[in-house]
Amino acid sequence: MDQALALAAAAHTPTNRRLALNALGSLGVATLLGCGGGEDTDTSTGAGTGTGTGTGTGTGTGTTASCSVVPEETAGPYPADGSTASNSTYNVLALSGIVRSDIRSSIGSATQVSGVPLTIAITLTNTNASCAPLSGYAIYLWHCTQDGQYSVYSSNNIADNHLRGVQATDASGTVTFTTIVPGCYSGRMPHMHLEIYRSLSAATNASNKLKTTQLAFPTEVLSTIYSANAGYSSSVRNLAAMSFATDNVFSDGTALEMTTMQAQSGGGYSASITISIAA
Repeated sequence: MDQALALAAAAHTPTNRRLALNALGSLGVATLLGCGGGEDTDTSTGAGTGTGTGTGTGTGTGTTASCSVVPEETAGPYPADGSTASNSTYNVLALSGIVRSDIRSSIGSATQVSGVPLTIAITLTNTNASCAPLSGYAIYLWHCTQDGQYSVYSSNNIADNHLRGVQATDASGTVTFTTIVPGCYSGRMPHMHLEIYRSLSAATNASNKLKTTQLAFPTEVLSTIYSANAGYSSSVRNLAAMSFATDNVFSDGTALEMTTMQAQSGGGYSASITISIAA
């Protein structure tokens, strides 16, 4: 926590840069102290504008009319990507089996974590090529459980790696993960983390990443899910105490990071988003 607080104190410089970028219609990076340890500060910035997606409180509806670079965000204190975080260096990206679409269990285990099923489709496009899809790029996705805990760090065991996985984008620039609806822990709006790599072969260590960002989810949809499922009881309280305006990562806007969500007829939910980088 001491390290996270020191990093958070250093965030004033990139925040000032974000304010300058916002004057040009850009989005930037923010940092936050979250549950179980502070969100680490990431000093790089992303740029771009566009109208948002989603149906939650504080966000718009629809999709971006033209692609813009998704903001750079902190990887937080639990990336397990070969970087040093939370005073530990873990690297699930080096594990055999980390390339997978269903991330509800740890690699090699048949036991799935509890939570409302969610299928999330992420499409990656190129701002330097008229929003053309980026095929063959790798996306590493990770997020917390319905209780707000992150694997690896909650058990201090790299073999405990549920809700983490890597996939390569297909010809349409899309990856689809099968997972659960993330919980809401104290001090943060519900979110997912992701890192983008040029290829699967590059997605073995954080030093190779091209972009780190986070995904947001519609507040009203999540509120409905949390209220209807006992496993998310703590999320009901935590979400009621938060908003995008008070979330230090998303407080500068979620236009390029907000997913759309809808209930599925067979149960569970689906979510989707298109994000862009300058490739």
